[in-house]
Amino acid sequence: TECVSGCVCPEGLYDDGRGGCVEQKDCPCFHNSEWYSSGDKIKVDCNTCTCQKGVWKCTEDVCYGTCMIYGSGHYNTFDGKFYDFDGSCEYVATQDFCGDKNSSGSFSIITENVPCGTTGVTCSKAIKMFLGVSSQVMKTLSNRSATPLPAILEVIPESELLYRNRTVGLYLVIEASNGVMLIWDKKTTVFIKLSPDYKGKVCGLCGNFDDKANNDFTTRSGLQENNPLNFGNSWKQSPMCPDVTQEIKPCDLKPHRKSWAEKECSIIQSEVFKICHSKVDPLPYYEACVHDACSCDSGGDCECFCSAVAAYAQECIKAEACVFWRTPDIC
Repeated sequence: TECVSGCVCPEGLYDDGRGGCVEQKDCPCFHNSEWYSSGDKIKVDCNTCTCQKGVWKCTEDVCYGTCMIYGSGHYNTFDGKFYDFDGSCEYVATQDFCGDKNSSGSFSIITENVPCGTTGVTCSKAIKMFLGVSSQVMKTLSNRSATPLPAILEVIPESELLYRNRTVGLYLVIEASNGVMLIWDKKTTVFIKLSPDYKGKVCGLCGNFDDKANNDFTTRSGLQENNPLNFGNSWKQSPMCPDVTQEIKPCDLKPHRKSWAEKECSIIQSEVFKICHSKVDPLPYYEACVHDACSCDSGGDCECFCSAVAAYAQECIKAEACVFWRTPDIC
């Protein structure tokens, strides 16, 4: 056989994209700007994908949805919509009492947001988790040492709905038998996880969990809203609370904190998180970090910064990019 010039492999072999020729069964797969060999497995959310003959074959399990509320008024809905809302009141984070007033539901999670710092931004101070509705049993778990504010968690369960709580690392985890899970860092970060059974059946500040982010701003009356302030105001629990009418920009109010905030938060856009940048856009998390670092001006400013970076790190872990960012000097 004579040699043929050009970029070709001998018959029956395939270019593996790395300068070699392989049989079809050994073709590699590409994911997130990395090559994987045949037989390699990766986790995508709760599913496992295996590289077979150059294509990914994935399991098709339906995954839990996660909503994150953190820092001074940052929300990332079940469907991945990121927005800010600085209301001072009690709001429905998520519940399955949607639609008409008499609709039956099994749970409701309320967040009580109060001002933190002097710029007017708000943080989640207390979380109430209603499981079933008629019960008088109340469990109060209080953590008095949280610096921005003492955070309180109440679980009000119905007798049939069992729940258990456990501590995992920094987090308190409350798991109810109806597929609702609350993960709380005992400060200002709350994760709410829902089983796939609730897809499209929930409402509140965490959106409707129907895999579409563009309709997450559905108000209490069922209307689609574009403005996060109007959307957020519709979910307040008490009509006595004032509506939020403008977005607060703490760095404009505290310009002397801005350069410190930008310098500290630049870690999110640095080499440390490089492996995650192509999977999770760092910009909204960087902006949220600067916003929090500027607004945390009554003590606990390192904690506000650390919570903001931890929120991005958490999203990276969900996207299968493990980042080791904590050091003896940083958080």
